[in-house]
Formats: sequence, C-alpha cells, structure tokens
Amino acid sequence: MARSTARSVAPGLRSRLVWLVLFRTVAASLSLVVTVVRLVTQPVQEPSRADSLSFAVIAGAYLLTVVTGLRLRRGTAGRLDATVQVVGDVLIATGLVYLSGGADSPLTFLYSLAVIGAAVVLDWRGALVAAAVSTFAFTALLLVMGLTTPAGSVMVSPSRVLFVLGSNALALVLIAVLSGYLSRQLSATGGALSQSEADLRRLGRLQQLILSSMPSGLVTCDVHRRVTFLNTAGSGILQEDALACVGQPLEKLLPGVSTLAPRSIRSELPVQTPGGKRVLGLSVSPLEGEAGALLIVFQDLTDLRRMEEDLKRTDRLASLGTLSAQLAHELRNPLASMRGSAQLLAQEQSQDAVVQRLTGILTRESDRLARLVEDFLRFARPPQPQRRAVALDTLVSETVDMLRADPLTREVTLEVRVPQPLTAQVDPDQLRQVLINLVRNGCQAAGARGTVRVALARADQEAQIRVWDSAGSITEEMMGHLFEPFFTTRSGGTGLGLSTAHSLIRAHGGTIRVTSHPAEGTEFLVGLPL
Repeated sequence: MARSTARSVAPGLRSRLVWLVLFRTVAASLSLVVTVVRLVTQPVQEPSRADSLSFAVIAGAYLLTVVTGLRLRRGTAGRLDATVQVVGDVLIATGLVYLSGGADSPLTFLYSLAVIGAAVVLDWRGALVAAAVSTFAFTALLLVMGLTTPAGSVMVSPSRVLFVLGSNALALVLIAVLSGYLSRQLSATGGALSQSEADLRRLGRLQQLILSSMPSGLVTCDVHRRVTFLNTAGSGILQEDALACVGQPLEKLLPGVSTLAPRSIRSELPVQTPGGKRVLGLSVSPLEGEAGALLIVFQDLTDLRRMEEDLKRTDRLASLGTLSAQLAHELRNPLASMRGSAQLLAQEQSQDAVVQRLTGILTRESDRLARLVEDFLRFARPPQPQRRAVALDTLVSETVDMLRADPLTREVTLEVRVPQPLTAQVDPDQLRQVLINLVRNGCQAAGARGTVRVALARADQEAQIRVWDSAGSITEEMMGHLFEPFFTTRSGGTGLGLSTAHSLIRAHGGTIRVTSHPAEGTEFLVGLPL
C-alpha cells in the first residue's frame, strides 16, 4: 500500500519540480539580463567584485537547474532533489542579499520565494523548515557583515538589526504557514480533480464499451440531420465505415428515415447496403441535451423476415400438398380406368381411322395426366431421403456434365466451380433432381449466349450449392410465389419444378433461397447441414 502511494505521489512531485525549475530559469535569466544591462549602461570599466559574484550566483542557479532538469528527464528526481532545490534557493537568495546591501537589501523578498517554493514541493512542513533555514541564513549573513564592516564605516544599530531580523523571521513564518495551507488545499483540490478526471475517463471507456458491445445499431445526428456517431454494430449491419459516415447526411445512410422523425416508437425501413437489401427495425427519438438532434436505434430484421416468409411458404405448401395428395388420389383411379378402356379399344384393331386417332389421343393424354399426378404426389409427399455419405463435389460435377448433353444447354455457357472435396449425408438421387431442376431453369432464363454457373462451398457448418444465371429476370412480385406449385412464367411448364426442389431440400433439413437483380443476375442458394 505504501509503495503504491509513493508511486502515485511521485508524478505530482515531479510536475511541481518542473514548474519550480522553470520559474528559477526565468528568474535567473531576468537577473542576468538586468546585470548585463546595468554594466552596459555604466561607463566602461572593469566589472566590480560584486558584479563578478552576481555572475557566479546566476551561474550557480543555472547549474542547479541543469542538474535537476537532467534528473527529471531520466525520471530519477524525487524528494531529495526537492530538498536540494529549496536549499539552493536559500543560498542563492543569501548571496543576492549579501551583494545588494545586507539588512538594507531590496532583495530580501527572495527568501519568501524560497519558502513558497518549499511549500509547493515539500508541503507545509517543508515550508516551515525553509523559513527556519532562511531566518538562520539571514541572521548569519547580518552577523558576518557586521563583523567584517571596515573601521570608520557607519555601523547598523543593534536595535535596527533585531528589528530587521524579527520582522523578516515573522514574515517568513507567516508566509510559510499561509503558503503551506494553500499548497495543502491545492494538493487536495488537485487530487480531487485527478480523481474526477480518472472517473470521467473510466465512464468514457465504459460508455464506449457499452456502445461497442451493443448488438443493436445506434446512430446519432445533429439538428442539421448530419451523422455524428455510428456504433460498431450499426457499422456492421449497414456495412459502412463508422468514421467515414460521421458528417454525412442521415438520409444518405438511412434513406427514408426522415419521414419517421422526430419520434417513432417502432418502424421498419428497407435499406440498400453494399451487401444487399436489408430490412431494419428501428426507433427514432430526440436526443436529450441537444435541441433537434436525434437518436436512432435499429436492428437487422432481414433474417427474421426471411424466416417468417419461409414459414409462411412452408405452411402454404403444406396445405397445397395435402390438397394435391387428395386430388391425385381421387384422379388416379379414374385415370387408370380411362387408360384401361383406351387400351381395350386399341386392341380391337378398328379400321376406322378416326377411332384409332382418338384412341391414341386418349392413351397419350391419360399417360400425361398420370405423370402429372405422380409429380403432384412427389411434391405433396416427397419420399424420406435415403441418406448416405456422398461426395458433393463429384455429384455436382457429374450432374453438370450430364446436363451439357441437354439440347437446352447447347447455346449456354455452363460453368462449374468445385474448389475442394466436400462430403455430406444426403440422398444423391433427390439432390441430383434438385440440381437438374435449378440448372435447367437457369439455362432457360439465361437463353442463348447466357451463362449459368454452379458453385460448391462450405460455410457456417453447412454445404452451400449456388446456381447462378446471368438473366436476373425474377421480379419482386414473383419472389413471394416462386416456390408455390403451379406457379410458372414459362409456357408449357407445370410449375412444380421449384416447389418439388423446395420440398426435397426441406426434407433434408436444409434451406433454399433466391436473390435476383437485372444487373447482378439470379442466384439460388441451397444450404445443406453438415
């Protein structure tokens, strides 16, 4: 405890020593200037003994200052140096008083400055000791000067000497008491101020930690609607540099937020960021203490809204699947009867061309309806995946190579990127069916001289298969219906390809998402758990 206190006091003592050294440097420099000016303005003559001693005293002050300054620079100065400084100040004052007339010297106030300096660096006890030493030095000086006074010169009366000694001693003691009190008060005030500054810095650091650790974004702006602060979470959500945003218009950072000011308890705001479109849930309130300023707290609701849409889509697909299963079941038996009847008619080998043609149409259309019913059933009740360890890189490459022979892909640039081997527990037949649907859809959308790219990667404990095409033709209105059965934008399509792919991926416990922009293309992202 004592060591820590000593360490905490030392910096304050060193700073006071620095000020004392600077004060002495200034005082010695002024004394040197005055002495030189006096010599220059006098008639040309050799410097007197008093002038030489004055230069010696000034040189001693400079020497003491240099020695203390070096020790301060090295960080070794302490209480001993402060004591040496005070003793040096008393000796310098004694020398100057001696040179300027002793008891009648106008420089006796220098003892007072030495006492004040002692109070500054050595508190009130040091001031009293300095006052006692100064009184002793002044008394000794007067005794020495009285004993060495030449014969015939005017002697200072004893009463005069006692009066000068007594008045100086009393003045020095009073100055020591007063300066000691002021020094103690100053130290207490400085300590309280230092503690307050430390508390303020600690609160500032705590505030920064809180703002940096907040999971929500936080933005403040001034009355002119210019950003004054953006925390770390907000910078991550908006994918903007926090320092670069300071000073920018708030509307540039959060377009549309001005319509919510000056107070909004809870609102949602779509924002386009460098990483894509985000949905923000935010609240706007006035910033206390600054008129017109705003405080905006926001969270990224993009994933939450996406999960809500996925859940709604899943519920919708489940309802449609149930209906499709019931419908397929009701259609299967009539279709089987119709096809059986058509086959019996065909076996009679009628010579009527019309009968043969109608029988062929009936058989062909019943087969088509049977396949459509099978698709319904596959969508409505996808078989449970027969999981096994599958090398996804091989499966993706083989599927793409197989599709290169498809007439649909002949005029399309088909690329595959499989940077590393990746194995997952999946049903290879079902996953191949998903890939075929996605790649064929991409080729149809990209058209002649278009590009379709299939990429495999690992991210966040899941295998990600990305199927990208250069068309970017899916609109915002189509996004909400893309995985619904019977929804298609292509003539002749059944609208069951993407809905079946969605069901198969959901059966694997995975996800399938899509993004589309005319300038960036369309990408289907399939995530499979590892």
